Amino acid sequence: MGRSTAGWSFLVVCASLMFLLTSSNVLAQGGDTSAGHHRGWRGEMIVASKSISVGGATIQVDFAAGSLDLSQADVVAWVEESARSVAKFYGRFPVARVRVVIDPIADDSSSIHGTTWGDMGGFPAVTRIRLGQHVSKDDLKDDWVMTHELVHTALPDLPDDQHWMEEGLATYVEPIARAETGRLSEERVWAEFLHEMHNGEPERGDRGMNETQTWGRTYWGGAMFCLIADVSIRRQTNDKKGLRDALHAVVDSGGGIDKDWPLSRVLEIGDRATGTTVLTDMYAKWSEKPVPVDLPALWKELGVSAGPNNGVVFDATAPLAAVRESITAAR
Repeated sequence: MGRSTAGWSFLVVCASLMFLLTSSNVLAQGGDTSAGHHRGWRGEMIVASKSISVGGATIQVDFAAGSLDLSQADVVAWVEESARSVAKFYGRFPVARVRVVIDPIADDSSSIHGTTWGDMGGFPAVTRIRLGQHVSKDDLKDDWVMTHELVHTALPDLPDDQHWMEEGLATYVEPIARAETGRLSEERVWAEFLHEMHNGEPERGDRGMNETQTWGRTYWGGAMFCLIADVSIRRQTNDKKGLRDALHAVVDSGGGIDKDWPLSRVLEIGDRATGTTVLTDMYAKWSEKPVPVDLPALWKELGVSAGPNNGVVFDATAPLAAVRESITAAR
């Protein structure tokens, strides 16, 4: 299940400023709104709005003017399913209110691009999705972008040099969250990790996670940090705790995307929740210098090997097979 760089979302400062200038007329929270048009993202017309409740949160889905082959009901269902996956992983939706702006791309057959900001226009989180006019229901069924963007709501806004933690965490959590609600198989989760995680390894000239802001290090290097942290926590706690427990603690402490926290605070909260120092110790090592990971050895310990058609084969007798199962087990 490979991913292209085109789908990845980047926080763009100029776009954020434009949003602030043009989205002051935000639709009020509530049910369906179809009477009249409203100015929304970059000044375009918002022609319809629907509010849904998921995991204790209200999610407002706004449709900008433009044509889609999909019905609005199909798009809202996609947003709702993605939000349910995130709420399932975290035990609730990470913030109380979210605005999702659907911005059609004319004459486009397959593009789904997303960006998420915190504390915009009176909402704790705002996600903009640029959706190709001819995207199909099958495309939405297999999509990862919407879930990835909503995972961003569960982590405070971090400094630019720690953007890898924001994107890496979303890259790691998204497939696990989709698997927990039956939208992705356990085999596909580990197939993606097996076939893509190597993109996060440090290359020549790497200066550590904070100083090497390439695509591979930002997304898959960050995801690799999360995987190693998850496995390490489970090793130290005899599989009683994992990265999920750390992430739950951050959300329970109010650490959503509308907050500006130093990463040290996030890691300390996570370590207290797991009774370890895995996160702070790893960050001290990984942040300023390259730390290569022996991924083949890790896959062998977890009991994951390549299978036909870019799939995987599991080894139930591997030393960390139980850890692998716990990472993707639904709760």
